[in-house]
Amino acid sequence: MSKSRVFLLFAALQVCDMLTTLLFLRHGVREANPLMRAAIAAASHPLIALALPKLAALALALYAARSGRTRLLSRINMLFTCCVAWNLVALAAAF
Repeated sequence: MSKSRVFLLFAALQVCDMLTTLLFLRHGVREANPLMRAAIAAASHPLIALALPKLAALALALYAARSGRTRLLSRINMLFTCCVAWNLVALAAAF
């Protein structure tokens, strides 16, 4: 897969992770990551707590893609695919 496609997939997964997290927080499902849970509790709005680390992750992913670390980025994409799938399972269980 090309550098740009790996990065675009990473970006799309970050958006999906953020949106599904916001959805399950809205429906009363608790954030599983203790660091993010603390950040969400401290922030004035969950979107702020979620957006800041996502922006940092996007910057790191862009660096990884530009420096040819597509294998690493592909593995991280697999991890975030699992995170998004977990969020969807948590949402389905909440209904």
